[in-house]
Amino acid sequence: MKRLLMIAYHFPPFAASSGIQRTLGFARHLPAFGWEPLVLTAHPRAYEHRDSGHVKLPAAMVVEPAFALDTARQLSLMGRYPGFAARPDRWISWWLGAVPKGLAMIRKYRPEAIWSTYPIATAHKIACTLQRLSGLPWVADFRDPMAQDGYPEDPKTWRSFRRIEEATLLRASRAVFVTEGAARMYRDRYAGLPGGRINVVENGYDEQSFADLGREPSGEGRLVPGKLTLLHSGVVYPSERDPTRLFAALARLAKEQPQAAELLHVRLRASGHESLLRKMVEAAGIAEIVELAPPIPYRAALQEMLRADGLLVLQAANCNDQVPAKVYEYLRSGRPIVGLTDPAGETATLLRRGGVDAIGRLDSEEEIVSLLRRFLREAARGETRLPDAAFARSGSRLARTEQFVHLLHECVGALRD
Repeated sequence: MKRLLMIAYHFPPFAASSGIQRTLGFARHLPAFGWEPLVLTAHPRAYEHRDSGHVKLPAAMVVEPAFALDTARQLSLMGRYPGFAARPDRWISWWLGAVPKGLAMIRKYRPEAIWSTYPIATAHKIACTLQRLSGLPWVADFRDPMAQDGYPEDPKTWRSFRRIEEATLLRASRAVFVTEGAARMYRDRYAGLPGGRINVVENGYDEQSFADLGREPSGEGRLVPGKLTLLHSGVVYPSERDPTRLFAALARLAKEQPQAAELLHVRLRASGHESLLRKMVEAAGIAEIVELAPPIPYRAALQEMLRADGLLVLQAANCNDQVPAKVYEYLRSGRPIVGLTDPAGETATLLRRGGVDAIGRLDSEEEIVSLLRRFLREAARGETRLPDAAFARSGSRLARTEQFVHLLHECVGALRD
């Protein structure tokens, strides 16, 4: 069996990010295609949120945590720390521990290739160093764009991102993105790269997780008795998933159609910005409609999706080349979906491919109000449109891993040739 060194910050016992599922999915399914994963991750002390053992890993899986600290939490004095200690990100200290640990793993296990995954830029920095020292082929999983217009906001951090991005595109055998829009952006940005270097492997969902849920108690009745619950599961970023117009639309609905609004319950699960959102909810006067719910284990979150009356997608136009990873699980859940996103973006394109037509702009109060009224009307009658089941199942993690393995074989084969 071939071996793959996988460099990922987000890995159990890390909690509070759906991004962990991509790495987990690859690691779990690689053996079915003849590859053994060797995971190089960060020491749990670097994680602000940890899972309490709900994620079970195969007993034989090699997982090596390396020294890492969170600069903001563990290297600050009175809440302050030098900027260089958080560039490209707050986990740059991981590079110090991961490079020697990775070299030791390469000597011991003799992997055929290296894989690293963003959005922690330090992961690509680690992989770049290990590739240079070992000569192994490297697949860099960008997922989404790195250095963008206005992101990161700090100019020095932006330049740090751009340097890592450029080094990665030059040294990696393959660069992988999760949408065609992001891949197209990078083909244009790095037009001089050899053809075939930039590829797409979309996110997906784990079919086994859904199959297991069918054998567990799911609870009875509605999530909130007497209400139609619209659920958003995951982080609500203040810019990329700005809920300002959504909250305004909810306030307007409550004013113009109070009886209809009384039936609606919007649950924001694991939003990650509870303090800010609570102020926004209170200012809009919609505290009786919107619930800010804490994080729950992954399987419980999936179960909640299956019981919701509808699932809410938030994605601003400034992320048109990106798709929230949670959308694939939304589609597989088979529940009605309301997509608040730019109709011209990748998220809307995926939703339409999946049979979802309830789509409106996140920054349009008028469109959101219209969609909310439609949802309440159709849900009350049991007439909500469901996603296309066949399309949803085509996005399984097993299928995505098969695509990924094809890229690995290309890289290893090219090196041998």
